[in-house]
Amino acid sequence: MKHLLLAFTVTLFTITSFAQKSSINSTKNIDILIKNINVVDVEHNTIHEHQTIAIVKDNIIAVGNAAIQQKYKATNIINGTGKYIMPSLWDMHVHFGGDTLVAENKMLLPLYIAMGVSHVRDCAGDISLDVLNWKDSINKQQLFGPTIFTSGPKLEGPKSIWPGDLEIANEAELKIALDSLQKLKVDFVKITDNTLDPELFLKSIIAARKRGWKVTGHAPATMTIETFSKNGLSAIEHIGYLSRSASDKEEEITKLKADGKISSKEATALYLNSFDSTIAMEKFKQLALNGTAVVPTINGSYVTTYLDINDHKQDDYLKYLGPALKRTYNWRVQRAANDDAAGIQFRHKNFEASASLLPLLYKAGITILAGTDAGYLNSFNYPGKGMHDELAIMVKYGLSPQQALASSIINGPAFFNLSAQFGSVAKGKKAELLLLNGNPLLAIQNTEKIAGIIRQGKYYDKKDLDLILSNLATVISGLK
Repeated sequence: MKHLLLAFTVTLFTITSFAQKSSINSTKNIDILIKNINVVDVEHNTIHEHQTIAIVKDNIIAVGNAAIQQKYKATNIINGTGKYIMPSLWDMHVHFGGDTLVAENKMLLPLYIAMGVSHVRDCAGDISLDVLNWKDSINKQQLFGPTIFTSGPKLEGPKSIWPGDLEIANEAELKIALDSLQKLKVDFVKITDNTLDPELFLKSIIAARKRGWKVTGHAPATMTIETFSKNGLSAIEHIGYLSRSASDKEEEITKLKADGKISSKEATALYLNSFDSTIAMEKFKQLALNGTAVVPTINGSYVTTYLDINDHKQDDYLKYLGPALKRTYNWRVQRAANDDAAGIQFRHKNFEASASLLPLLYKAGITILAGTDAGYLNSFNYPGKGMHDELAIMVKYGLSPQQALASSIINGPAFFNLSAQFGSVAKGKKAELLLLNGNPLLAIQNTEKIAGIIRQGKYYDKKDLDLILSNLATVISGLK
């Protein structure tokens, strides 16, 4: 009996020792372990407290309670006590441009990362080849900046006022233009309405969609919004175009504009005077059924609308922008300065009417994409910081912090069919993450309280990000 008991004890000891060794040997080496952090669950508008996150390269491999820490040995351990973490921001409407400003545009790239923006959608300019090169270099981690999705040059009509456009006058030229975009491997197609024939605008939407692209753009005033939506326009850039759909006289006013009987300003005035929220909801619900999203870009419009009240010439953020790029702000500033009292009142009324549509769009089920319109030409609409300003103004005009955040970090990836990889802090998602010193679901301004960012498998804390900004300011201070 003693021999049996001794054998059992030895066997038990051996099994226990083996289990302990196996446990030690099964500890997995990882790159980053974040301990005791509050995870912001934007989709469900909640906070998961005291979480541990394990990251290998740029992938989240585990999220759970403190017990999972025993499974991993990390190269970099981050203490998340008192901090919040969520996916980093997506700016779904930016611009790079100015064929003599390539170097200053390139300086904007680290600025986005320093402000917590990891992905941007470039909506056309005149330096598309440079942007495409930057995109490739960033993807290969040879250049520091946000992941870029770009339209390349946008489609327009002959003699467009915008440099760099692919100008088309007929279907044959449309085909050549789309062939060119296909060779450039652009991510989507953008179309605007400066000189492009409205019928060719519609044909451009249809032809681009047949090639598999999503298509976004402006909406010519000579056709109803529904006309563009039902023909496949994936997203409307700028909320101001939606004012037409808030009028019960949209078809009548559109026809007057198409026939050349009224000016654009007169058409806008008629729309403003025939505003009807019930009509707007009916039309917006149809846009939602058609799958047409909206990129409001209301912060940029707010800034220029209220230049008579707010002076931005001493904004501290200007030190991060090149002098030549800042000079491109002058044309909008001067245009606003030329308005008389009636003109100022008109632009205030127009902006407030457009901004008031934001909660109606959400209620109607339209997908809202957060975008800034930041970049060259657009006065005091700042690359990087502009996304925080856009989210804040969305909340000011009727969205909740959760709804505003979702428009960036959930709807942004979804637009490019990337929801499986982005949109939440969860196992299997990409580790493109923003650490904050405040709860953004409680106050949207907390998105600016950046504690650090995880980008392409590397962690940059607040000191790193401040150094990026200070180095940039130093370089720019030496430019003329």
